[in-house]
Amino acid sequence: MVSIQIINVSSKSLLFFGAATTTLLLLVGAFFIILLLLGLRKSYKLKKENDRLEAMNRKIAEEKDKPYRDFTEGHIYGGGGDN
Repeated sequence: MVSIQIINVSSKSLLFFGAATTTLLLLVGAFFIILLLLGLRKSYKLKKENDRLEAMNRKIAEEKDKPYRDFTEGHIYGGGGDN
């Protein structure tokens, strides 16, 4: 009689232990999935920012390569040498 009760109690504790382990594993898995999704989002945002900065850098480089143009020509205060 006592051995049957021990087997019955141990099977209940194993079921509880299995349920607790499963719950713990699900929580840990959910935590790492959330971290993965946040990392992917951050990576996407950084790539987008990098593309924007590269476009700005190309635009600045093109402006530096342009020859100097005298913008005072024809202005009433300068240009032409008629002082």
